Amino acid sequence: MKTLLTSNNHKKKAKQIITILSKIFPLAKTDLTHNSPFQLLVATMLSAQCTDKRVNIVTPNLFSKYPTTDSLANATTDDVESIIKSTGFYKNKTKNIIQTARQIVEKHNSIVPLVMDELTSLPGVGRKTANCVIGNYAEAVGIVVDTHVIRITNLLGLVKTKNAEKIEDELMTIIEKKN
Repeated sequence: MKTLLTSNNHKKKAKQIITILSKIFPLAKTDLTHNSPFQLLVATMLSAQCTDKRVNIVTPNLFSKYPTTDSLANATTDDVESIIKSTGFYKNKTKNIIQTARQIVEKHNSIVPLVMDELTSLPGVGRKTANCVIGNYAEAVGIVVDTHVIRITNLLGLVKTKNAEKIEDELMTIIEKKN
């Protein structure tokens, strides 16, 4: 059975939307300030329930004190918490960031893996974060679905769900891979 989204109407609508957005935002990229996959991974983890603006205020201090995956893997919980406190949920974020850094050091030779399964196996890293990092540093394999994408795709009638993974799957069927 053909789903509603695979209809030609939805593919045409998606193509029109992408054409318009491409004209308005020809060089669209994340607002999170970063210089490496590691920095983008951490910044995206910090962006949960927080604005990109706030994350960009916090990360210069965090990355100047802990410029590498190895240094963050050896950071103290209290120090990282004090730096990222203003991003909210700082205790859980700190735990996940330090554990993620340790796993990257131990399992991936201090290099952020750019493979979905490997990224999502890291503490605090879901598909949204993984898609963000992969899409900026390798060939995109999915679509970053955040609260805004959930809201807008529903408003536009492209999807009828609030489940991020289902939205990503459905959008992948109507949006050309190059986009």
